[in-house]
Amino acid sequence: MSQVGQVTARALLRRLAVEQAECRVPSLTAAIVRDGRTVWFGGRGRVGDGPPTPATQYRLGSITKSIVAVAVMRLRDEGRLALTDPLERHVPGTAAGQATVAQLLSHTSGLTAEPPTDWWERTPGLELPDLLKRVGPDQVRHRPGRLFHYSNVGFALLGELVARLRGTDWQQAVRQEVLAPLEMNATTARPRAPHATGYAVHPWADTVLTEPEHDAVAMGPAGQLWSTPHDLARWAAFVGGDTGGVLSPDTLAEMREPAGVADGDSWTVGYGLGLQLARVGGRRLAGHTGSMPGFLATVWADPAERVGVLFMANTTSGMTGTLTTDLLDILDEHEPRLPEEWQPAPADPDLLALTGLWHWGPKPYALRLLPDRGLSLAPVDGSGRASRFVAQDDGTWLGLDGYYAGETLRVAADHLDLNTFVFTREPYDPAAPVPGGVTGWHA
Repeated sequence: MSQVGQVTARALLRRLAVEQAECRVPSLTAAIVRDGRTVWFGGRGRVGDGPPTPATQYRLGSITKSIVAVAVMRLRDEGRLALTDPLERHVPGTAAGQATVAQLLSHTSGLTAEPPTDWWERTPGLELPDLLKRVGPDQVRHRPGRLFHYSNVGFALLGELVARLRGTDWQQAVRQEVLAPLEMNATTARPRAPHATGYAVHPWADTVLTEPEHDAVAMGPAGQLWSTPHDLARWAAFVGGDTGGVLSPDTLAEMREPAGVADGDSWTVGYGLGLQLARVGGRRLAGHTGSMPGFLATVWADPAERVGVLFMANTTSGMTGTLTTDLLDILDEHEPRLPEEWQPAPADPDLLALTGLWHWGPKPYALRLLPDRGLSLAPVDGSGRASRFVAQDDGTWLGLDGYYAGETLRVAADHLDLNTFVFTREPYDPAAPVPGGVTGWHA
């Protein structure tokens, strides 16, 4: 399956082998996706009588949440719900009824992390009515929207939301709408052969303990699914932008936007809408980690580089936490991506005349022309508000990102109007309609 060079493949396999040996993992698989295709797969350890393969199933754990989140976003795109809807509108009678759909997706609903049951990951699951009886007002730990607080219970409720609006159970909904279109046919709610057995490894001896596996029932949307490296590689490509028509690229990009962060001002770990986010070594990654008794898994995608990485293992704990990013580093070191060749492109003369220097008061900005009549407006010195804009049918431009995301840029003969701010060719050009007037520069 390897489409990287032999030297690269050897370096990747060695990193995987070190992880498996030093962390004492019964079996470990990993894969790298580039431009939507799996370019490397590696497996170490044993599953039954042989090594793990791309077809070996492992439990996904919380990666399940991202798949359920896609089903929710499809409902939004169809107009069946709004992200600002309170849960009560669609699933009445829950303690989290005032939390919005977006807050549940982003773990900002304030709900408790775990259900008030026995250790739910190691015991047979409860039906939803029984679970809801146990999740009372005292299970709301924080005011909705106040802060990021990871909640498995919140995704149980989102699974029920999908089920009620689709008229089926959440498993069937994600099978029909997400997994089947992406040809993730080996992703199932319960294990099927060939699958790895989940183990805990003794901390002070080289022995293992078999972990239990149950149907989580109502808690299933939080971590029920099983999958294979082959299928999870397709998921990595999806998160990176190869949506296969399941979602629009704009909706997927919305899911990758930070809705909550874990460490304040300069965030490195955050959460979007059903997707975990991380900034590591200059990369902006989206994906999810997964953990259930006996299993660990992680999938990350870097949309900017069109690359994804994953691992799947049958151990409860003990891995380094850097395997996936180390594999990306090795790929970059041995086979860095070449930049796309630059080629000249035609430009509308009227738009070309707009390019160049503009001023927000005394601050110089550069306006550049982008493909498809897009514009980029950014401070010349690199500090301050910068945004890209996409052309609209009415002759205006809509902000795509940065401070002016969602705001409108209008072009007049002698100035730019950006959501009431006036940009002029000269600093505070007296010929332009600058609010407050211009008295002239003086000593």
